[in-house]
Amino acid sequence: MKNNKRPNSRRIISVGQIVGWLAIFALAVLLFNKQGPKQAELDYSDFKNKVAAAEVSDLTVAPGVISGMYKNQDGQFAPFKTVRMEDPDLVNQLSAAKIKYKAEKDNSWLGNILFNVLWIVLLIGLWWFIFLRPQRSDGKSALNFARSKAKMQDPSQQTVTFKDVAGCDEAKEELEDVIKFLKNPKKFQRLGGKLPKGVLLYGAPGTGKTLLAKAVAGEAGVAFFSASASEFVEMFVGVGAARVRDLFDQAKKNSPAIIFIDELDAVGRRRFAGIGGGHDEREQTLNQLLIELDGFESKQGIILMASTNRPDVLDPALIRPGRFDRHISVPAPDLKGREEILKVHAKKVKLGADVDLKVVAKGTPGFVGADLANVINEAAILAARADEEAVTSADMDEAIERVIAGPQKKSRIISKHEQRVIAAHECGHTIVARLTNHSDPVHKVTIIPRGQALGYTLQLPLEDKFLTSKSELLDKLCILLAGRAAEEIVFGEITSGASDDLNKTMAYARKMVVELGMSDKLGPIALPNGDDGEVFLGRDLSRHKTYSEELARTIDEEILTLIKSSYARAKEIISSHRVAFDKLVETLLAKEVVDAKEIDEILGLKPVAKEDASPKPAEQEPVKEEPKAPKAEKPEAKQAELF
Repeated sequence: MKNNKRPNSRRIISVGQIVGWLAIFALAVLLFNKQGPKQAELDYSDFKNKVAAAEVSDLTVAPGVISGMYKNQDGQFAPFKTVRMEDPDLVNQLSAAKIKYKAEKDNSWLGNILFNVLWIVLLIGLWWFIFLRPQRSDGKSALNFARSKAKMQDPSQQTVTFKDVAGCDEAKEELEDVIKFLKNPKKFQRLGGKLPKGVLLYGAPGTGKTLLAKAVAGEAGVAFFSASASEFVEMFVGVGAARVRDLFDQAKKNSPAIIFIDELDAVGRRRFAGIGGGHDEREQTLNQLLIELDGFESKQGIILMASTNRPDVLDPALIRPGRFDRHISVPAPDLKGREEILKVHAKKVKLGADVDLKVVAKGTPGFVGADLANVINEAAILAARADEEAVTSADMDEAIERVIAGPQKKSRIISKHEQRVIAAHECGHTIVARLTNHSDPVHKVTIIPRGQALGYTLQLPLEDKFLTSKSELLDKLCILLAGRAAEEIVFGEITSGASDDLNKTMAYARKMVVELGMSDKLGPIALPNGDDGEVFLGRDLSRHKTYSEELARTIDEEILTLIKSSYARAKEIISSHRVAFDKLVETLLAKEVVDAKEIDEILGLKPVAKEDASPKPAEQEPVKEEPKAPKAEKPEAKQAELF
């Protein structure tokens, strides 16, 4: 393996730089010679005549020169200077004419040094500081825009390994080949195999893509160059392409090495998608990146890794085989993965005996690694704030709710009438969620404000699921509309509290009809959603319909049918269980928080059991049957995707 030495950053100064600095030097000389007002030169005899006529003033008598103001032919005072002669009577003549003057010591040699030599030394020093000094040290300078801003990390300083990464076992297995190649490239080259030049990590924000790249470098023990894609593009044309060239040059000098570019979509978006043509700075940077990917061979020991959470907007030429050959998905972790991630982040946190990380993992469906790290950190902060000896289970529960909905708004004053409206709204969600066949179990309901929410119903699944049935989506629509239905049933009017529920309802219903083929009238069809539109202009702006107006009218009718039928179903469930609903409202107003056990007692239900997944008809009294084990979605307040 080649030694990883720091690249020699000494460079020969170009002819253009020398010419430029000579031009600056000449300009400075001209400016120095022209500085200050122009002084007229008088003969000493003319000066004596002016003294006799009292036509001079503000004299400065120096050993070699006399300067001051004199009256010229136009009768105006102007600056002048004259050579001083040996004249013992000069002082007496000035005193007799009452002309003010001042004398200076003989320091002309010092002035000559200061004004004629020192500024040249300063100019040379500035030249050395900007150009020569950085070339002897780290190669960075204020005017050196073309240098890459990528940070190089020595193998000895890399402490992150695969032991620090959890919840993405499949991604780690895919990256094992990269590590083995960097450690022993001859093993692959012996049979003619070539390692992929580029590895693209994609997934939702916070899933650990950057951490995976660092772990690969730590496991392989090679130089690691990390840069953000936004660092390549500057206001100066050509800087981005120059920085890309410089980055690859540094990597070649330190091979074997890994180049990691974070947020690749900042420079890797599709070309020729905008109005301004294809010659902007970002596209020049992308073109240079494509050239560099074609310019090196895998035998050079350079691996390019990049991460993005928008792989759909990348240029096809960038992600084709031969450039980014391997695409590795880094998804949100499952139940086992969440537990492993929690163990990694909890190593430095003192946990109480009542904290079970497996239970915490069950209560955080859909959370990514960054969310789980935040949960552990928030729990530790809450425990320290309360002067506790260790983090308790209550701290963990509060931390999860903080991540989902935000901190409690204890200072927010809400009137009794609005509290009752909020309680009825949330109880509508709760009772419908508990009495429908395919919904997630209700964990708790509260009217304590958190973040932007005045109250919320928290549903947590029992297991991870990767498919969503039509029945589950219909129950979802019914649950979302249950809050508005409860307001109408109890108060005979509606409020603005259901605005977010209505937006989500519309999104779910449209997705069912247009994309998932779940409309009985339209059948199993999926209509274009505009994903092939130009990214630069925005897909909503560039979207065009590929179906008739008649079909569009049918789509709207089907969406309205789904929403209206779900709303009627929600009203029917609440009305048929009005006694239990009213009791739940009063309990919630009294306690502000009602957990799942008390909800089941009020509704006369048995607790949800994971073993019994048989459905319960909503039309019957659901005392003897239990709900089906639901799908694994992140709680409603934390959902980032529709499904």
